[in-house]
Amino acid sequence: MSYRKLFRRFLPYMSKYKGWIALDLLCAALTTACDIALPLIISYLTDTAAENLAGLTVRIILTLAGLYLGLRVINTVSYYFMTTVGHIVGARIETDMRRDLFRHLHRLSFNFHNNTKVGQIMSRITTDLFEITEFAHHCPEEFLIAFLKFVIPLGILASMNIWLALSLLIAMPLLLWTTNYFNNKMNEGWRQSRRQIGEINAQVEDSLLGIRVVKSFANERMEEEKFAVGNENFLSLRSRIYKVMGGLVATFQVFDGLMYLMVLVFGAIFMLRGHITPGELVAYLLYIGLLLASLRRIIDFVEQFQRGMTGIERFLEIMDEPVDIEDASDAVELVDIRGDIVFDHVCFCYPDEPEKQVLSDIVLHVRPGDHVALVGPSGVGKTSLTNLIPRFYEPVSGRILIDGQDIRGVKLQSLRANIGMVQQEVYLFTGTVADNIEYGKPGASRGEIMEAARQANAHDFIMELPNGYDTYLGERGARLSGGQKQRISIARAFLKNPPILILDEATSALDNESERVVQSSLEQLAEGRTTFTIAHRLTTIKNAKVIWVLTEDGVAEQGSHKELLARRGIYYQLYNA
Repeated sequence: MSYRKLFRRFLPYMSKYKGWIALDLLCAALTTACDIALPLIISYLTDTAAENLAGLTVRIILTLAGLYLGLRVINTVSYYFMTTVGHIVGARIETDMRRDLFRHLHRLSFNFHNNTKVGQIMSRITTDLFEITEFAHHCPEEFLIAFLKFVIPLGILASMNIWLALSLLIAMPLLLWTTNYFNNKMNEGWRQSRRQIGEINAQVEDSLLGIRVVKSFANERMEEEKFAVGNENFLSLRSRIYKVMGGLVATFQVFDGLMYLMVLVFGAIFMLRGHITPGELVAYLLYIGLLLASLRRIIDFVEQFQRGMTGIERFLEIMDEPVDIEDASDAVELVDIRGDIVFDHVCFCYPDEPEKQVLSDIVLHVRPGDHVALVGPSGVGKTSLTNLIPRFYEPVSGRILIDGQDIRGVKLQSLRANIGMVQQEVYLFTGTVADNIEYGKPGASRGEIMEAARQANAHDFIMELPNGYDTYLGERGARLSGGQKQRISIARAFLKNPPILILDEATSALDNESERVVQSSLEQLAEGRTTFTIAHRLTTIKNAKVIWVLTEDGVAEQGSHKELLARRGIYYQLYNA
């Protein structure tokens, strides 16, 4: 996007605080008054002393000193408010943007998250937003101050001697063209730098989350070497940026010297011919310093400006990601669920692999309270089929009905609130045991949490932990065994108490004894609910009312355990294997 488009998209976040920003800009304007007035005071003193030293009375000196002191007080107070108000407004904008980004990330589909590195997202939600914060309040301030310190002194200089002022402007077009040239190069460099720091974050996260695997294979050196490559790439990109920045600064130094040289030469000639006074020449030299300082201020701010605009661009890249699955405008609440589910000619393929059909023309009916098991080789779409029920993905064609209602016509929150899931890969959040079980029903009482744990046969081992239900688990439940994590996950489902239940290899992480205990709990949980069980251990689904055998061609067989064994077909072969 162009800078104009980026800023237009960013403007709503700033306009919310327009009153505070106006106060900030007023303070920024007042800070320039002292700097602009000083050369005029010195010019007046110099000319008065040169013309008539006796006329320079103590009263005049004290009056000018009092005026300057008053301007200094205004300058100090303005700087205080500009610093505090500006930074607070920037922090508020950052908070608003982080809230919107976090909310949008949770609305995006699994397909986006499957194809996006968490480290890249973390870079955008932390580093990039901080850069935007600095940009948000410094950008208006810096440009206003630079504008005032450039335009007002230039007007004063023109009023003293228009020809000398015009001679200073000759070099301006070349300076602006050079600045724009270097800016474009720096902008691309910062964009690549941001992308690279995201890659570094992703690599660090990947390595640290897999630290047990790294250590078990003694591959610390290999991880360090992989990190060193990314780190060196980042250094190379930054070095390139700073070389461009160095070229910009060096160019400015040349123009700086040329402008002072022109004032010294032409100013001295004009003074000899009586076109300007000695005081005006002194004022010219001081104002040249002010002009150059304002330009230098903008150039110094270029780096921050580029980082801010790059941060906005990266923020908008995610905010512009379309939400694939959301509520229809006329969506209704799903209430009083019985659990009657129909797959009506459902076809499905993943969005990033449209040519690969995962499910083809699935026609199935599950009655309320039925326990359905899905079996078959890996990759035939068992998990994909169950992921369509809570609308984690959308079918390419066909529809899914719950109690006769097309799930695309009901509100996502009410749909998912009525579906409980126990997945093969258990995820526990950082926090206590109670926090993780309560996730199934936010606001549940301790008694409800403990009852759910008992039903999942987790209460006994929880009570053996150092602080029982208040034991801190660490990141991803690192302090628990795989079987313990799975039972806490099952306790969540008990607490949620949903009418529809999906068990995706729910006992796969358990030993034989734990599996036996939890299996009985799962059977108790499934009682009276419409339940889907995905299993590779076929002994765990003998009691399922219906077993669907999935192949690459769809549902090849269906029936009870005994019926399928009697057919001596695919299920019979899988069971005996």
